[in-house]
Amino acid sequence: MIPKFLKKRIFKAPVTADSTSENNTSETDAGPIVSKPYANAPINQLYRKLSGQLLDVAVKPKLLGELPEFDSDDQILRFYVLQDYSRSNSILIDLQTQEHNLPPALVGVNDAAHNVKENAAIIFLNHPSAKDNQLSPRLSRLVSAVLQYPELKVRLVPVSILWGRAPEKEDSLFKLLTADNWQDPSISKQLFNIGVMGRDTFVQFHPPQDLRTIINDSLKGDVEGPAIFDSVSTDLGTADLTPTNTKSVEDASTNDDVETDTEVVPSYTLVAAADGNRELVRMLQQQLTIYLDKQRASMLGPDLSDRRNLVDKLVYSPAIKHAIEMEAAEKGTSVRDARSQARGYANEMVNDYSHSIIRGFYKFLTWLWTQLYDGVEVHHFERVRDLATDYELIYVPCHRSHVDYLLLSYVIYKRGLSIPYVAAGDNLDVPVLGPLLRGAVAFYIRRSFRGNALYTAVLREYMHTLITRNTPIEYFIEGGRSRSGRLLPPKMGMLAMTVHSQLRQTNKPVVFIPTYIGYERIMEGGTYIGELKGKPKESESLIGLLKVGRKIERIFGNVHLSFGTPLHLSDFMTKFDVPANSLPSDRTDSPLDEKTSAMVDNIGVKVMQHINKAAVITPVSLLSLVLLSAPKAALDESSCREQIALYQGLAQQLPYADDTVITDMSPQEIIDYGIKLKLIERTPHILGDIIQVAGKQAALLSYFRNNILHVFILLSFLSALVARNGRIKRSRLDSIAEQLYPFLQGELFLYYPAHGLAETLNKKVDSLLSHGLIVELSDDTLSVPESNSKRYQQLQVLATPVGQSLERYFMTLALLAQQGSGNLTESEVVDLCHLLGQRLSVLYADDIPDFFDRALFTSFISALTRLDYLQKDDETGILTFDHRINDIASHAKYVLTPDMMQILQQVASLNEEEITHAITEISNKKQRKFGRKR
Repeated sequence: MIPKFLKKRIFKAPVTADSTSENNTSETDAGPIVSKPYANAPINQLYRKLSGQLLDVAVKPKLLGELPEFDSDDQILRFYVLQDYSRSNSILIDLQTQEHNLPPALVGVNDAAHNVKENAAIIFLNHPSAKDNQLSPRLSRLVSAVLQYPELKVRLVPVSILWGRAPEKEDSLFKLLTADNWQDPSISKQLFNIGVMGRDTFVQFHPPQDLRTIINDSLKGDVEGPAIFDSVSTDLGTADLTPTNTKSVEDASTNDDVETDTEVVPSYTLVAAADGNRELVRMLQQQLTIYLDKQRASMLGPDLSDRRNLVDKLVYSPAIKHAIEMEAAEKGTSVRDARSQARGYANEMVNDYSHSIIRGFYKFLTWLWTQLYDGVEVHHFERVRDLATDYELIYVPCHRSHVDYLLLSYVIYKRGLSIPYVAAGDNLDVPVLGPLLRGAVAFYIRRSFRGNALYTAVLREYMHTLITRNTPIEYFIEGGRSRSGRLLPPKMGMLAMTVHSQLRQTNKPVVFIPTYIGYERIMEGGTYIGELKGKPKESESLIGLLKVGRKIERIFGNVHLSFGTPLHLSDFMTKFDVPANSLPSDRTDSPLDEKTSAMVDNIGVKVMQHINKAAVITPVSLLSLVLLSAPKAALDESSCREQIALYQGLAQQLPYADDTVITDMSPQEIIDYGIKLKLIERTPHILGDIIQVAGKQAALLSYFRNNILHVFILLSFLSALVARNGRIKRSRLDSIAEQLYPFLQGELFLYYPAHGLAETLNKKVDSLLSHGLIVELSDDTLSVPESNSKRYQQLQVLATPVGQSLERYFMTLALLAQQGSGNLTESEVVDLCHLLGQRLSVLYADDIPDFFDRALFTSFISALTRLDYLQKDDETGILTFDHRINDIASHAKYVLTPDMMQILQQVASLNEEEITHAITEISNKKQRKFGRKR
């Protein structure tokens, strides 16, 4: 116990921030800002040092987000803003600022020129000993100083501290004691958290905010702003420097041994006479509190109800009660039976969030990624963080692998945002793995529930519940994993449910986050190739999971996540004139009108286009694109380096989109990297080493080539038009490109609008000209380079990738023309093209699986129908067409070689007996497959 007389000497301290009287004019002369220890007393310095050492042993915080960037101006005062006072928070922030070389937190700030003297650089917005209307004294003094001195610069850095990241869930005493939820932590709870949750503590520094800017914005945004500003200015101009005996809450926090109830250090405070100054500070304090509340919500997520209560709320909600009554009336069952069925559906799908499982997954996945991958590269994540506080986030990633579920959630969680609920197919709800995923990220939905009105109602209401409670959601808009590496056509079901919810009730505005996921090797690669070739899809099981586990020691390179430009639902609603809150809030069966349905379709296409915009051009995808375009998938090493450098140059000179990321590896590093991953191999040769695709890897490399095919497809198409013809007029090139572009656009989700295509084509042609790949003659004719030149060979390689797409188109058109209008349905055309593609691939295309992908033929038929080249009978599904089908096919001669056109014509030539036999066999196969599923 320190004697009182000694305390007075020790803690009488240098003049505090309040000690700005007219009598110490010698200290108010202009001078530099000085940082001083937060108390000159040795006992305080010792207390700070010992407390810091003890906390550093018990607590190992994890930094979330980016560190704040400060101006180099030495005249700027910097203060950290914390929402709630606690000694542990003060010391923790001080340790973090020291560790990351930031301006120290528990060091005094002295700016004599502006009468600012604070014994610590921390502002607490709330304090347990403060009265109801108590304002932060330190914030009040800084506001007064900023208003009094126009040249004073103050930066506030809001800081979030989380002792654990479990959302509130009042079904466990242990969680109530440990989780950093929405209750302000008491001293006992802080001590308990240090001991129990010290290793699960998170700190996030938010971007610095200029205090003067905040003040000006607050005054402008308030109706009474000008009046308040006038009163504040007037009062400050005539304010007295009045001695007071009020001690700041912040000062008390840093002098823990001071008996603040009886021993108060005299100070002098700048006091404004009017209420305007106090109202301004209260307004600023409220804004900062709301800001930190939103940041915490984005990290913790909403409060949770336990699963049983959530199921009850769903079943007894007005919307589901109505759906139950409709189901009972339609099926002739009792309401009780219908309710029991609805409860069963809810139990099938509802997530059972467990923070313990989340933490377990986080630790396991941190280990797993280091075993599987050389690194996890994340691009453009800050745009997501900027939206998280004010928007309902809907993550819509492409779907490459089962790893996607865990990888995306891991990245989001590691970077400090609330983990999204993932819509997963019920095929993943298998023993052991299923319950774990349900406790972590997944809510399960059936892969097909068409015609089941009650199931649809329960799912819609569950989605609506999640969205209105501001729960981030993730679903794969393609509906399933891509087997070819291309994006699949979007499924609109979950998208329509999201829109339906937003039109029923608006809480936070919805924003879609298109997300590109790119691998350099993929676990399911061999399975995908087999499925494309007709092998039945393997069902998920524990045995399958164990088989995957055997691959952990293999090399999988890097994995890339790139977050595309967000798509705001409100922008689409404005574009399509869809009013907000236009659906009844107590119904799930309200249909979407024609305008809204068109809007949903447009959102789906835009999501896919934005995913492709955010593509990452990896070393493996570049290698795949180059080598699979070369004769026999091999090049000499020098030519391979030059071709890779050419592709990098083309992508950098005219980027596909601002969000597209290009590898910064050199061509030689890319080749060496491919050899390391055992995807390619180097064959020594006396005239120069040969780089070729490793054995049996060509089919797999086509997957990674297709990931970035859209980036180079127009360059490849234009190169093919010039290369196959030798010379071609620009006008002719534009005409052919404009007619065939819609089919490439539909297949690869190209974002270039058709009405502005001419300008895009001109830029692409200019890029080819600048690299010497084509030559422009005087009469507006484009020509190939000299046939024996290096550029000519590079042009031939660049022209190859588009070939397989055009071959599929021509084969389909040849089949339609041969069979005639009105003889085949859409499904029959797709099935027959799929069979013909398989045959063509085995016989002539080195077994590359692109021709096996049914989705590509479906996309082409859909594009022909959308553009009115094909007409489909609504009742029979029969396709009819006219001479324009032959007109499109006639363009093939400008791109495909005569030999290839003859092969395609021959493959597509089927007589009536062959057609009948093929359709019968396909039908029987589908029935057997359906029977196995049932």
